[in-house]
Amino acid sequence: MKNPYPVKVKRQRGRPAIGPRPAKDELVRLYVSGRLSLRETAAALKVSKDIARAALADYGIKRRARTTKRAILTDIPLSLLEANIKAEGLRAHARTLGVGAATLAAHVKRMRADK
Repeated sequence: MKNPYPVKVKRQRGRPAIGPRPAKDELVRLYVSGRLSLRETAAALKVSKDIARAALADYGIKRRARTTKRAILTDIPLSLLEANIKAEGLRAHARTLGVGAATLAAHVKRMRADK
């Protein structure tokens, strides 16, 4: 007996890629030297962030850790952090530093424990 159902064509899932693959020198200039985020680099090159990420992997360029904002907290002395938090408030000072309030609170707590 013949199969009454037609053969299904396998379709690709997900969004189609946007834009051509960027050149390695452009990626290095923007992402590595310019210190732009992956999304900012992709926007500057007019490609999707997925293509930019895949190009970084293909070219062997290491992605940066996502802790760059938290790293600035280690350079600020505890006494200065506490004074600014007392003056501005925790949420306002966290916003000034560009980190979340929970991140700032946890950092201050760790610094007090290490004291």
